[in-house]
Amino acid sequence: MSTKAAIDNLRTWLDSQIIGQPHLNDRLLIALIADGHLLVEGAPGLAKTKAIKTLSEGIEGDFHRVQFTPDLLPSDVTGTDIYRPEQGTFEFQAGPIFHNLVLADEINRAPAKVQSALLEAMGERQISVGKATYKLPELFLVMATQNPIEQEGTYPLPEAQLDRFLMHVEVDFPDADAERQILHLSRREASQSRPKDTMAEPVNQTAIFAAREEALSLHMAEPVETYIVQLTDATRNRSHYGSDLPRWLDFGVSPRATISLDRCSRAHAWLNGKDYVSPEDVRAVIHDVYRHRLILSFEAEANGQTANKIVDELINRVPAV
Repeated sequence: MSTKAAIDNLRTWLDSQIIGQPHLNDRLLIALIADGHLLVEGAPGLAKTKAIKTLSEGIEGDFHRVQFTPDLLPSDVTGTDIYRPEQGTFEFQAGPIFHNLVLADEINRAPAKVQSALLEAMGERQISVGKATYKLPELFLVMATQNPIEQEGTYPLPEAQLDRFLMHVEVDFPDADAERQILHLSRREASQSRPKDTMAEPVNQTAIFAAREEALSLHMAEPVETYIVQLTDATRNRSHYGSDLPRWLDFGVSPRATISLDRCSRAHAWLNGKDYVSPEDVRAVIHDVYRHRLILSFEAEANGQTANKIVDELINRVPAV
């Protein structure tokens, strides 16, 4: 089976198990291929946890969930040295971060030290305990969730840490038709007389790494590359793209946003069976890539502007050359 066929089977499997959230399913696959991490924001009960757990069942990789709480310690995530008195030595006990897929549930409920420990692991792909450094698995994806409804007892992520996430995905309630399908699926899963649905042939890690290489090798014409750079530049040299943008934004996006937009555009094009990257692929992912990286001014928020609306304006004002 070809790499593309294996990933297509995984996509079909996800869509059959996670109903009413095609955008989340798509972004999980993009993050998997673009080798990045997701921040997912949505109300409780929208299958965020089930989505990444189902993804783990469709690939050859292990999964672990960490429920973030105010009393969590960094060592609860990374692991710690355990003293063995019979040997008189310390032995490293790996934490839940040493898995292929990690769910950081309600990441904004943990204090800054714990958030920093996780985000360092995401950025460096390693953790340090004492004088020793431990590498994380080559296939490593973190999906962190935030609840937009409750803000009591939370520790908002600083902008510099938000920048480490490849994408910030917003999930909403499913429509009525999807809700009915969810009911039917829930009944099937609850029935003990029916076998549990499983992926016929989980995707091995070799296929995932091959998909990453194929996405990176897709042709990107110079005008499309210029388009990506100009979209980033419009968030910094704001006066060149209208008199209102300087009033709406305090800071533009970082170079990491440009890299992420390139990687996500390539993954989107590859998933859709294209052998080149087009401006449509860039526009398809730019909201999720820029949403958490734009720092809006007080005036913008007071006038009802949102990051999504500003990204819409960027798309309208920056020509696709």
